[in-house]
Amino acid sequence: MSVLTRDEAQTRAQILDVERYTIALDLTTGEETFDSATAIRFTARAAGDTFVEVQPATLRSISLDGQPLDPALLDGNRYPLPGLTAGPHELRVDAAMHYSRTGEGMHRFTDPTDGETYLYTQLFMDDIQRVFAAFDQPDLKSVFAIDVTAPEGWTVLGNGVAEHTGQGRWTIAPTPLISTYLVAIAAGPWHSITTEHAGLPFGIHCRRSLAPYLDADADEILDITRACYDRYHEKFDEPYPFDSYDQAFVPEFNAGAMENPGLVTFRDEFVYRSAVTDTERQTRAMVIAHEMAHMWFGDLVTLTWWDDIWLNESFAEYMGYQTLTEATLPRALHSARAGEAPFPDTWVDFGIARKGWGYDADQRPSTHPVAPDPDAVPDTASALLNFDGISYAKGASALRQLVAWLGEKDFLAGINAHFARHRFGNATLADFIDNLASATDRDVHAWAEQWLRTTGIDTLTAEVGTPAPTEPSGPPANGNGQSWALTVTRDGSRPHRITVGAYDHALGTQAGPGSLALRDRFEIDVPGDGTPTIRPGRRPALVVLNDGDLTYAKIRLDTASWDTVLAGLSGIPDALTRAVLWNTARDMVRDAELPPATYLAAARTHLPYETDLALVQGVLSFAAGQVVDRCTIPEDLPAARATLTDLCRDLIRRTEDGSQPGLRLIAVRHFIDAATQPDTLRSWLDEGTVHGGPELDPELRWRILTRLAVLGATDEAAIATELAADPSATGREGAARCRAALPTPEAKAAAWDALFTDDTLSNYLFTATAQGFWQPGQEEVTGDYVSRFYPDAIALAARRGPAIAEAAGRYAFPVYAVDPESLGTGLRALEDQDLVPALRRKLVDQLDDLRRALAVRSAVALAD
Repeated sequence: MSVLTRDEAQTRAQILDVERYTIALDLTTGEETFDSATAIRFTARAAGDTFVEVQPATLRSISLDGQPLDPALLDGNRYPLPGLTAGPHELRVDAAMHYSRTGEGMHRFTDPTDGETYLYTQLFMDDIQRVFAAFDQPDLKSVFAIDVTAPEGWTVLGNGVAEHTGQGRWTIAPTPLISTYLVAIAAGPWHSITTEHAGLPFGIHCRRSLAPYLDADADEILDITRACYDRYHEKFDEPYPFDSYDQAFVPEFNAGAMENPGLVTFRDEFVYRSAVTDTERQTRAMVIAHEMAHMWFGDLVTLTWWDDIWLNESFAEYMGYQTLTEATLPRALHSARAGEAPFPDTWVDFGIARKGWGYDADQRPSTHPVAPDPDAVPDTASALLNFDGISYAKGASALRQLVAWLGEKDFLAGINAHFARHRFGNATLADFIDNLASATDRDVHAWAEQWLRTTGIDTLTAEVGTPAPTEPSGPPANGNGQSWALTVTRDGSRPHRITVGAYDHALGTQAGPGSLALRDRFEIDVPGDGTPTIRPGRRPALVVLNDGDLTYAKIRLDTASWDTVLAGLSGIPDALTRAVLWNTARDMVRDAELPPATYLAAARTHLPYETDLALVQGVLSFAAGQVVDRCTIPEDLPAARATLTDLCRDLIRRTEDGSQPGLRLIAVRHFIDAATQPDTLRSWLDEGTVHGGPELDPELRWRILTRLAVLGATDEAAIATELAADPSATGREGAARCRAALPTPEAKAAAWDALFTDDTLSNYLFTATAQGFWQPGQEEVTGDYVSRFYPDAIALAARRGPAIAEAAGRYAFPVYAVDPESLGTGLRALEDQDLVPALRRKLVDQLDDLRRALAVRSAVALAD
């Protein structure tokens, strides 16, 4: 398949204006293909040659202005249109199209619970041509009018209000001007809950087998949707630009969600069928807010080419977190009055769960600027690689720093100017910066060059001492004539406006092992003029740079402050400050500056006193997945695993009174994953409950069974019995994960064949099987597969396309083979010129993480 290049897109945009697509889809023609008939009205501004994209199972007919063309001229996924004359034209294409099982194009899913079938589109980047013929690029916006024929009893959803006209036929209201990749259809026997808000129809939808779970959360989902909708209308002058707002929770979705105007699609794991924490509910709420922000950032005003993807994703990420914080404040106050737990600070979750994603991505060889040079994104294949921690988390962090520097009033004024000038059109980075600059006297263009056009992370380091006699006195000293001096050095090139927090030991409190109280908080600009900042009073016990987490930088504290952190981290009163310091510890482990055992000891000391669930979850995940499983040298593993298990046991004991169900759930999950002996897990599974709660829901049962499989303490018969009790889609994934995790040569061989030879696994079953295959401690049965992974994954990616290529690189990579031989094998594989871009990017990232883990182990070994 040919991918679209930027040069081709620019040429085609100079030739064509596309006015309207009229599309008829027939979804009743069988289980393998559906019928797609498309009429495209467009105007050629001048005579020239171009092409249309379509990727059919069968191209039945194609005509231009009523004259039939030869279907045999289709070249891969392109049909040439040479010698177009200037003026209006109509292109008609009739084809049969393949359904997808990989979440691309028109995905088809049959629910094993009840046998019902559901279809939905994911048309991002190059995938619209899997559903209908199109001039597929973001700057050729058009009106889309779609009719769908579906089986009787189904509901069809689309970008606009859908009307059932009888006999399975549905007409979807024509859209305003939108880009091709934003067209959306979802069809099936949906369970739907509908309402109205601000004069518009709102709806939420899921498959029928999930109906009780959606019903249980419907009020929460719709309350958040309405609150975010209202808050965006307070921020933005431009009203919501579409005629309805549907949110469909769809099966086997590759992303978290997709911002199709009027029909946002979400992975249906967000319809919780098992217990979840408030932090996980908050994550769902943030995704709702993120996707709604896209209605303006991305849908109303769309990037011209994919080098500006940050204009979509960074803004939606920032606005999602910020607007959720603002929009749910009334809910939090109401919940507090009702004695319920409100959502915690959303920026804590961002700091601990998202920022590390950005920091990691920005230190790998594959890093790129938030806003890369257009020449660095020459085609859609390379553009797809930039949907990463840089375009989301780093970009959002940069915007948070911009708001701190610019002020929210001027920031919103610039955004509203951007919407007004480019509504239903396309825009570039230059357009956006010009619009921001129109609202302020600050040099936004220079800011953009420093923050958006550069790569890497600055490191800010604190030096704390007493003022030299020649230094300015600064603020007056206290009554004892004391003062202290702060000097911040910067390794990097960006300007930062940060808040500094000064903390003293607090006496007589019981908040943790070493309670601290805020003495002072003040702002400074980095770099300054080199003059230390002088503050009154004795030297604080702890000086925290970037207190409040308003910038994007690694932080290094002075030695005395770091000693205070290790002793008193849980005693710091603000969760966002604790997030900054846990991230500092995380960075130091990855940079081989902090021994893994020290991180584990800090977690063991402080997590039993931690009150923010996002921090508990983030620290435990890093401790288990990276510190123990990858960074700890083999001789230290027993002690490391014992520390992790003891920590989880402490948290379980702390929550025996039932007052903190979210914390208990996190602790139980991690205890299961860390268990080295099967007895406790087997007793829980047999009794159907954790002693003292919770009762085992499907998620916990499959988690326990997976761990028992890893330990060799269960078998195929037990897996089959559990699957019979839970024959749902997630049950099938759980069974696939368990079977692949069994530590026998036969189980590994069967899983490997399913992953790399069979080619029938759906995207989710592929992921589940890959997750089960590689397990720490199973090197004897998986060792021979390390070298096999590379040629098999390269061949698989070439056959099955980008979605499976990305899944293979992410989940099927031999992540626990932390040795120089594995690194060398991987680096040699990168020399293969046939590597598809999606797999190459994942391998580059995985191998860099492997190199870091080896460096950490080497540092520990040298220290010993």
